[in-house]
This record gives sequence, structure tokens and C-alpha cells, in this order.
Amino acid sequence: MFFEGIAYAQSAAAGGGNPSQQVFLTTVVPLALLFGIFYFLLIRPQTQKAKEHDKMLRDLKRNDEVVTTGGLIGRIHELGDRVVTLEIASNVRVRVERSQIAALSTFGKTATKKE
Repeated sequence: MFFEGIAYAQSAAAGGGNPSQQVFLTTVVPLALLFGIFYFLLIRPQTQKAKEHDKMLRDLKRNDEVVTTGGLIGRIHELGDRVVTLEIASNVRVRVERSQIAALSTFGKTATKKE
């Protein structure tokens, strides 16, 4: 606390430059770099994944086989704006919210090799 003036005078005498420029280089630049890293490693991939999920939900149609977030696998029997009716067994139908459909199911489908 008592030596702040002396330290400031020594840095100015040693050619330390403008104090506001030092503050900019030591605080703003690292924060900007950190935000850039977070954006490209966390934020951008999440938004892309959310866009793909929204597109998948919009493109659902009857008789698509889907998996819910709870793990139910069923075939779409009816589609509504917010509610989807899944047939999970013969004459067993479950209503789920459209947003709770995780993905199209690949269960029981054989992979086809394209040449």
C-alpha cells in the first residue's frame, strides 16, 4: 500500500509504457482469448447439435421408429404439434411430448454397406 507510488515511478522510469495499455494487455486480451476458446469448443458445437435436433423433430413422419429420452423405442402412430403417439408394442400406445424424442432409432436395422 505504501509502495504503490514507488513501484509506479520505477515502471515509468524503466520504460514501462502507458499503464492503461498494460491493463489492456494483461486483462482484456486473455479474457478475449478465453472466450474464443469457450465459444469454439463448447458454445458453437452445442448450438449446431440443437439445430440438428430441431430439424429432426420437424422432419418426423408417421411410421418413423424413434427413441425417447427415457429410452422407449417405438413407431410413430400419430403426430401433433406438441404431442406424438408412439406404438411401443401391438396395440400399446404411449403419448409423449415431441421435444422428448431423442433420435431416430437404428435398433433392429442392419447397416447397409454402400460401394
